Amino acid sequence: MSDTDLSRPDDTTFGFTVPSRHVRGRIVRLGPVLDDVLSAHHYPPAIERLVAEALVLASLLGSTLKDEQGQLTMQAQTDNGIVSLLVADYKAGAVRGYAQFDADRLAELGETPSLFGLFGKGYLAITFDQATTGERYQGIVPLEGASLGAAAEHYFAQSEQIPSLVQIAVRHDAGEGCHAAGILMQHLPEGEVGRERLHVRHDHPDWEHVLALGRTLSEAELTDTSLPLSDLAWRLFHEEGEIRVLEGQTISKGCRCEISHIRDVLSRFPEAERAEMADERGLITVDCSFCSKLFDVALTELAPIN
Repeated sequence: MSDTDLSRPDDTTFGFTVPSRHVRGRIVRLGPVLDDVLSAHHYPPAIERLVAEALVLASLLGSTLKDEQGQLTMQAQTDNGIVSLLVADYKAGAVRGYAQFDADRLAELGETPSLFGLFGKGYLAITFDQATTGERYQGIVPLEGASLGAAAEHYFAQSEQIPSLVQIAVRHDAGEGCHAAGILMQHLPEGEVGRERLHVRHDHPDWEHVLALGRTLSEAELTDTSLPLSDLAWRLFHEEGEIRVLEGQTISKGCRCEISHIRDVLSRFPEAERAEMADERGLITVDCSFCSKLFDVALTELAPIN
């Protein structure tokens, strides 16, 4: 286990297993980091909630990567939905995300639009990039269900054949900022040790028991900052013989829009295209969609193309 303090109320994730039920899980709760990411855009409540859910889901999935420098990217997109694009990613404990949406159409839906109301017929793409090996794996599924968590469950069922439960809660109390939390639980495959794989069996009594327990976890419990994350797992499985805490990790804001990186990207364009991008002052203005910052880069700062 890492040195992360699991008694911290926010911006932390940790993993656990319940050997007797063949279950692995992760829990995450976001607070100040979430407010920091959201503050760059001043989203209306429905979009704020959506982005918060995406950041929680990215943290849950990304923190399962064994490659510490690996990256998880999640993208929800549609051609004609109110939300045209939702992006969140996780890398080395850092998260970022943003949404593009039609504010006028959103206002017509009321305060609590459904996932289908926001996206229509869209899709969810989840990409795992392994930094060490350079391998990339991507799964794409329809945006189905009542929430991003339900869409993620569908992803694991279709792409990985792993029974999964994903629950995400978001609250924003006046004067307290936004808090969001989530839990991911999965039934461990058994075929790797010579036994029958889960997806070819007709009944999963251990998993059915875990599902029943997991669904008792309320949104208030998930977002209760006075309740340590490790206590959530204990509340669910206190009757089991053993709960193993795997590791904890601190979550931070992770926009990677460094000026040196921007210069490097612009330097790859032909000089004629750079000139077209620049204004009359000889400056190219780059807008970071994640943090809403503007960066001015002078043509004279860019490396010549050999």
